[in-house]
Amino acid sequence: MKNRTRGLVGAFLCTLITLGLLLPACGWGADLNLPAFRLHWDETSRPDQVSDLLKIVFIITVLSIAPSILLLMTCFTRLAVVLAFLRSALGTQQSPPNQVIVGLALFLTFSIMWPVWEEIHREAVIPFQNQAIGGDAFLQRAVAPLKAFMMKQTRAKDLKLFASLTSEQKPRIPDDIPLSAVVPAFVVSELKTAFQIGFLLYIPFLVLDMVVASVLLSMGMMMLPPVMISLPFKLMLFVLVDGWNLLIGSLVKSFA
Repeated sequence: MKNRTRGLVGAFLCTLITLGLLLPACGWGADLNLPAFRLHWDETSRPDQVSDLLKIVFIITVLSIAPSILLLMTCFTRLAVVLAFLRSALGTQQSPPNQVIVGLALFLTFSIMWPVWEEIHREAVIPFQNQAIGGDAFLQRAVAPLKAFMMKQTRAKDLKLFASLTSEQKPRIPDDIPLSAVVPAFVVSELKTAFQIGFLLYIPFLVLDMVVASVLLSMGMMMLPPVMISLPFKLMLFVLVDGWNLLIGSLVKSFA
């Protein structure tokens, strides 16, 4: 750990020294040209440069909160939790590994959320690029499809709870509910739905474990762990019923 820390500090210092040697040699007003990227080192003298700077700050801000948007404002939460419950119900320890579960949930999220992102691109991004709308209208149009998706999957009880916690006045229509109330209500609803699906996944495998344990106990094999015997049968049962197809299909259809 100490060697790794020293290596990181050394690399950081070398980077600073290299920049300190290159920038004076190139001149403070020189430009650093990168593939598909141009960074101005000189001071801003025109209003359009300020606009470019604000765009860079906005892009960096969006990229910093992109993981939170992906985890909490899409169907990723339900998919990842259900797949983790499936692995636990099968009793396969680390198979499939976390990378496979997260990757599968990520690509399923892209597939399910694709119509929403297409609507955002059509209604918000393209008009903004064509300078037909301003920044405020862009944010409103970009948030609207995502908010509609979350409202569709959120239970009214959870939505009412967080709406009462975040706003003093009772919203008249669902569109008046702020996004600060919709997002946590959506996450809580997704967790509840995922736990319900996980409970249904556990039932057949739990019954199989009880049957195997009863058989081993009746045979006097009390020292043999039932999990070692039931695991092949659970895998065989899951494969015979085409469990992956049924589970993935049911999860995708649950967002329709």
